[in-house]
Amino acid sequence: MRVVLYHPEIPPNTGNVARLCAALDVPLHLIEPLGFSLEDRYLKRAGLDYWPHVRLTVWPGWKAFLAARPAGRRIIATSARTGEPAHRFAFQADDDLLFGPETKGLPRAILAQCDTAVRVPIFGHVRSINLSTAAGIILHQAMAASGLLDEKEA
Repeated sequence: MRVVLYHPEIPPNTGNVARLCAALDVPLHLIEPLGFSLEDRYLKRAGLDYWPHVRLTVWPGWKAFLAARPAGRRIIATSARTGEPAHRFAFQADDDLLFGPETKGLPRAILAQCDTAVRVPIFGHVRSINLSTAAGIILHQAMAASGLLDEKEA
């Protein structure tokens, strides 16, 4: 399983996702352009001293990411408004979990290239939840549903 951030914009969100990936031993892929420098102090602060443990790959764009992606891997897009609720989805251990930019979400053209989409159900009066919060919810659910949590604990 891999977490993929498409055009992330906010350094602390990416830092929090990087820390999550380090904690769960899951690779993090960033697709440029990024809305910040990887040297950004807010990015590093959010990831604290965990950056050496992040299995990070940065791609120069969507086409480069797709071209290098191993055959057979599904791309599971995430969306605030469309897709199956994540807690009902049958995740697989080799899924790529794709998250879009914080202010816009994934473009329709990118969504169309994904195998499916999932969402975190929202019942309150908010437009969306924070990217790093959504990544934590979806990644943990995906790892539990695919049996990866059990494998890591063994």
